[in-house]
Amino acid sequence: MVDVVDVATRSRMMSGIRGTDTRPETFLRKALHRAGFRYRLHAAKLPGRPDIVLASRRAAIFVHGCFWHRHEGCHWCTTPTSNVEFWGNKFERNVERDRQAVEALRALGWRTGIVWECGLRRPYAETTTELLKEWICSAGHSFESELVRSASKADGDHGQ
Repeated sequence: MVDVVDVATRSRMMSGIRGTDTRPETFLRKALHRAGFRYRLHAAKLPGRPDIVLASRRAAIFVHGCFWHRHEGCHWCTTPTSNVEFWGNKFERNVERDRQAVEALRALGWRTGIVWECGLRRPYAETTTELLKEWICSAGHSFESELVRSASKADGDHGQ
């Protein structure tokens, strides 16, 4: 399949994709701050550079985009139809890197949380943040936000 935009435009579009301070990440940070949690961002000394680190609670939280980090079964986890081999390899590396980061953090005694981008969309955001806050205050070792809209659902049904 041929790209619908020229190389320069595609390059400009891809360069605009941010790795930090994304909309879901800032939304979650504001919700946690309002709830009284204080944290550090992108701790470079920790494996995987977690997006949010609550050191006093030994909790490291990753905010994953469903597309880039391959949220299994998610409606927003699509695979481009052009350059399939490239995307397949890229996604495999992302998933493996995520797995290794979580394993390394757990080996160091950290609790790990993964919040998927889809869980921070309306109308699911409040439920997801409440569940995350409960996990932060608990002694649970891991947290992963729920799948909110399955890829197999009909287009007219938005998981509500």
